[in-house]
Formats: sequence, C-alpha cells, structure tokens
Amino acid sequence: MGTKYQKRAADLIQVHLTDLLRTRVNDPRVHMVTITGVDVTADTRKAHVYFSVLGGPEAQAEALAGLRSAAGFLRRELGQRIRLRNTPELVFHWDSSLERGERISSILDELSDEIEGPGSEP
Repeated sequence: MGTKYQKRAADLIQVHLTDLLRTRVNDPRVHMVTITGVDVTADTRKAHVYFSVLGGPEAQAEALAGLRSAAGFLRRELGQRIRLRNTPELVFHWDSSLERGERISSILDELSDEIEGPGSEP
C-alpha cells in the first residue's frame, strides 16, 4: 500500500474513533480520553492508536483498560463507517509526548528565571 493510502486511512480512523468515543462508548474509564494520533501498518491490518488522558498513572491504566475493552466494538463500528481494504486491529498506546512537552517547558521556565536573576524585572 502507498503511504498516501496509509495516511488517509489513519486520518479517517482518528476522526471516527474520536467521534465514537465521544458519542457511542459509555465506559466512564474512557470519558476523558483524547486520541492524539494513529499510525496504520503498510498492510492496514493494524492501527496503532495513541491517546492521552488527564490524570496520573492510575487514570492512564484505567483508560487503557477501557480502550482495550471497547476495541472490538470500536473496530466493528469503524468497519461500518469507513470502507477500507481491511478493518485494522486497534492497538492502543499511551502518548507521553504531552508530558515530555510540559516537562521541557517547565525546565525552560526555570532556566529563564535563573538567567534573569532575583533582582531583575520581567
């Protein structure tokens, strides 16, 4: 498969998964889940779905369990909503890029405060 097809399939899956999680899944564990990205394998048999959720490690684990529990339902609904050569198996992964971004931002803020010094004005 071409990379254009993979990208288009990934984008469609992300849009529809976001909608399904918001409107059709009633599991409270996935209430605050945000789909941050989708990567589809070249043969479109697997879709790696990256998500984030507010909260600590417990919320992450609960959200992952909820997503895995709903994976069959989500796959069936995706198959009905979008026509792909294969309806991919959904594999969920925690997306830690938001945490890394926040950590980098806080480090830069601390460095900025140190450079300005205690007596300087902002």
